[in-house]
Amino acid sequence: MTARFYVTTPIYYVNGAPHIGHAYTSIAADVVARFHRLSGHDVFFLTGTDEHGQKVEQAAQAADVAPKEFVDAISANFRDMADAMAISYDDFIRTTEPRHIKSAQALWQKVADSGAIYLGAYEGWYALRDECFYSEDELVAGPDGTKRAPTGAPVEWVKEPSYFFRLSDYQDKLLELYETHPEFLGPNSANRELVSFVKQGLRDLSVSRTSFKWGIPVPGDDAHVMYVWFDALANYLSALDYPNTDAPRAAFWPANLHLVGKDIARFHAVYWPAFLMAAGLEVPRKVFANGWWTVEGEKMSKSLGNVIDPRDLVQEFGLDAVRFFLLREVPFGGDSDLSRKSLIMRNNVELANDLGNLCQRTLSLVARNCDGIIPERRELTEEDSKLLGQVAVLPNLMASQIERCALTDALEDVWKVIRAGNAYIDHQAPWALRKTDVERMKDVLRVLLDTLRGIATVLQPFMPQSMDRMLTQLGVETAERSFAALDVILPAGRTLPAPQGIFPRYVEQAPE
Repeated sequence: MTARFYVTTPIYYVNGAPHIGHAYTSIAADVVARFHRLSGHDVFFLTGTDEHGQKVEQAAQAADVAPKEFVDAISANFRDMADAMAISYDDFIRTTEPRHIKSAQALWQKVADSGAIYLGAYEGWYALRDECFYSEDELVAGPDGTKRAPTGAPVEWVKEPSYFFRLSDYQDKLLELYETHPEFLGPNSANRELVSFVKQGLRDLSVSRTSFKWGIPVPGDDAHVMYVWFDALANYLSALDYPNTDAPRAAFWPANLHLVGKDIARFHAVYWPAFLMAAGLEVPRKVFANGWWTVEGEKMSKSLGNVIDPRDLVQEFGLDAVRFFLLREVPFGGDSDLSRKSLIMRNNVELANDLGNLCQRTLSLVARNCDGIIPERRELTEEDSKLLGQVAVLPNLMASQIERCALTDALEDVWKVIRAGNAYIDHQAPWALRKTDVERMKDVLRVLLDTLRGIATVLQPFMPQSMDRMLTQLGVETAERSFAALDVILPAGRTLPAPQGIFPRYVEQAPE
């Protein structure tokens, strides 16, 4: 039976335009999804938008439009961003869709039936920006001396009737989850922080609001709408047609990987598994929190005018150069800085020089000296076998890195082979062998072609468009591009297309 793999991005909140942080998480999830597809797995990849809540209602009022009209436009913008970044999602969920509303209400009912929800009144500090309640001991002093949420968001004292989830009943169950499944939450920094938070003691969680209407009605009590996070987290089930256990997609639960920003790790690693436990459902296999992006060392903010639309970067540098940079620059899970200088350097040194030149030199030599025809694979020397051996282990080596969300490490594994390939071509000097040993020259070029095929195959998840072009130039048919297909060497005698550069060097234009 084919292994199933279910990966999600967070659903993005529609209170603003998509920025580089949204693209980063989506590209990471896309790499994981594409890698598992190439491994032969049955993959379901979900993304989408979170469209309810008080912030959205207020933003729509400020724009003088109906909430649904407001969210339709911004959701379309997020979908366009995903398409522009070549995100290969299988479904794009919106929390305003009837299918989601039905599923979220079914989940609520299941949790309520377990006795985990009760009616009370809430009184406490609420941060509208975070859509989150905070206890007194979590608050910090703002620059003006006012109370702030730990995120820096302003807070206000709120008192209203509310349904509560018995989160306090799940403290021990959550700690047991973290202890018995240490892989559940990554990276380690997020794990330590969340475990510490839970050990300090959990209070019951307010899960409904009556002070606004833009939300999903609580089943049996239309005066209340669901807390936006109960609504939002349910998307991971609603896309699987919950509660219909006979639906084809239902078999994908539990999710293998929720990729989220570190600011929402608590919701995914504390509240979400507790809701699922109360509903009698399995918890996700892994939640991984990636870091934040700064721009040229500065925090992104509208006031500074440095919020980057990833589509603008793609227009200037090309899609795959941007995808590569975002996952190459800093170990995945840590905070990162978007610097033009670094982006250009990564493009020119690692893509254009390291990989691009290795491919271009090899294909040009085959075109000139072998009439563009793939030579035979003959007996290998020790040097040949060593390089091809490094290529052969890449899929399994990278699989273990992908499993722990070490996407940057997976790229470094490939670059070690690319550097070895460049050392091999320099040492073997096929251009010189043409004058002294033509057959050995062909052997060297065949080893290089097979090396490049392996490299391009495993890099498809990271740079799908560029690697499609590279594999085409290497004579690799569409059906020969999976990891399993690497076990079968390409037949000799295929005529390759005329070589064309894959990664142009980026030259910064001087200011006029």
